[in-house]
Amino acid sequence: MKFADIPGLSDVKELLIDAVKANHTAHAQLFVGAEGALNLPLALAYATYLHCQNKGEDACGTCPACSKNAKFIHPDTHFVFPLSNVKNDKDEDRFKAEILKSWRAFLLEQPHGSLDDWTNYYGGEDKLALISREESREIIKTLSLKPFESPHKIMIIWQPELMHSAAANGILKILEEPPPQTFFILVTNAADKLLPTIISRTQIVTVPLLHDNEVQSYLQEKHGVEERKAEKLAQLAEGRLNLGIKLIDSEEDNNTQRFIEWMRACFRKNYGTLVTMADEYHSLDKLNQRSLISYSINMMRESLLNISGAADMNRTRGDELKFVQDFSKVLTLDKVEKSFKLLNDAGYHLERNGSAKMIFLDLSLKLSKTLNPN
Repeated sequence: MKFADIPGLSDVKELLIDAVKANHTAHAQLFVGAEGALNLPLALAYATYLHCQNKGEDACGTCPACSKNAKFIHPDTHFVFPLSNVKNDKDEDRFKAEILKSWRAFLLEQPHGSLDDWTNYYGGEDKLALISREESREIIKTLSLKPFESPHKIMIIWQPELMHSAAANGILKILEEPPPQTFFILVTNAADKLLPTIISRTQIVTVPLLHDNEVQSYLQEKHGVEERKAEKLAQLAEGRLNLGIKLIDSEEDNNTQRFIEWMRACFRKNYGTLVTMADEYHSLDKLNQRSLISYSINMMRESLLNISGAADMNRTRGDELKFVQDFSKVLTLDKVEKSFKLLNDAGYHLERNGSAKMIFLDLSLKLSKTLNPN
């Protein structure tokens, strides 16, 4: 993977490239981004650039080092990642080789994937994924060897916040005093869960979420999505490219009508309809359940713009815009604020695998009371 393969993030890319050119690359860097940020692809592209034999403003993409990095098989790029307890093979070495093959295949197929995507990929869903205490010894052992081909050794640790405390403490010394020409790249979505002693030993690189237009352009150019649909998906994705890609084949086009009927039933306090709707939403898959919540939050935001006198900033069109204009007549800033919180809380509980039926029914009843307190 090259920097050119990653949409947006031009400032971050330039920062990394300039540091390498000036020979000021920190030996341990922490790529920090919210869930859905492209910090893992950025780390992979950075490793490619460090190894590239003909680097310029990007990796050349054609030298032997780039060819191996494109398949994630460069012998001097090492990976540490969370894993569930799914061992069925008593041969430890064989298991490690097989899981590494799975990891490389995952990166090739889903370079923007999340932790859930990874655990589903290797069959560890519904089990806690961790970086075991033994990994710290493996890291030290691996980095004690000389590089095979490159002047550099690179250790990418994905989701270090999931390291066992013994493993996290075990790498502190080598993080502070690594072997010569060794680079650590830690990739996290939750820096607040890391040990302060790890954070203090790394240079932080903040990786922001993408802009809507960057997500939209990527979906159009790389996935052939029609412009209007790509625009809607980008709004729902809120800068998370992985989510935008997943939504391509989702039922997001049904969300407009779902949301309109849902809000009308809430306002009219039609409880029988709300119970039926909760059953309907329960039958959706997780992606479409989360998509409905994200869409609802977006529509509340659009309504807020309308009642705040900033309607010119609305991104809705057609039936959506007409509903927003009508819906705004019964809303107040206080109602929108409370609805935002209720929807965000529901999204949080869905992410943690709560019962969708109970979550949507509870949300509907609370929204009903909020939108029409009389």
